[in-house]
Amino acid sequence: MTFYLVGLGLDLKSVSVEALEVLEKCKKIYLENYTVEFPYSTEKLEEVVGKKIFPLTRLMVEAEDFLEESRHKDIALLVYGNPLIATTHISLILKCRKEGIKCRVFHNSSIFDAITETGLQIYKFGKTASMPKWTEKNKPKSFIGIIKLNLAIKAHTLILVDIGLTFPEALEQLKRACGRKVKLDKMVVCSKMGTDESKIYYARLGELMGAEVFQPFCIIIPSELHFMEEEALNLIKEKL
Repeated sequence: MTFYLVGLGLDLKSVSVEALEVLEKCKKIYLENYTVEFPYSTEKLEEVVGKKIFPLTRLMVEAEDFLEESRHKDIALLVYGNPLIATTHISLILKCRKEGIKCRVFHNSSIFDAITETGLQIYKFGKTASMPKWTEKNKPKSFIGIIKLNLAIKAHTLILVDIGLTFPEALEQLKRACGRKVKLDKMVVCSKMGTDESKIYYARLGELMGAEVFQPFCIIIPSELHFMEEEALNLIKEKL
């Protein structure tokens, strides 16, 4: 019996043929859906997989109790993008190896692959930043420190946006967090990458306010651009 950790890729039909063959024999299929806002519904995914899918909360995944089922039957956990990009999921593999549970990983495309479509060179990216959704009492700004650090070494910054945070809210948070500490020039916004509705914008913050951007999306703060990066962005970008 085996635990399968399956990457879904970026679109509804991005699951590999190999993974679909494995899912067909699984007795139970779980879904991790708390780290990203999917560009499709669970019902649509069930149509592709051909089986009932059971969503798991963050606490349920981190508790790792569901892994015990794989001692006596094949089960799978579906994860948007690549299943091992999020640090949470490597702990599942470690638990399996420590406790003698057979496991297998099916990799897939993630936002880290898709952002190369912007023309920005992947090896010029620095640390990745996360932008959480602010509340009235909690407004963390640690992502600004990462932007500053990356700009200092002429590296681009990928900002992953928290689930539930709309594009206008994300821009407003970025504007308020930067204040006078970080001077923002043009930035890149990627919307629904890997789908038929993918869009790439390249403009200043004020110009982006009216852009049609939907979850899942990410923001890139470019550093010094190579001339080919500049050319690619100007050719690929959507009109505002």
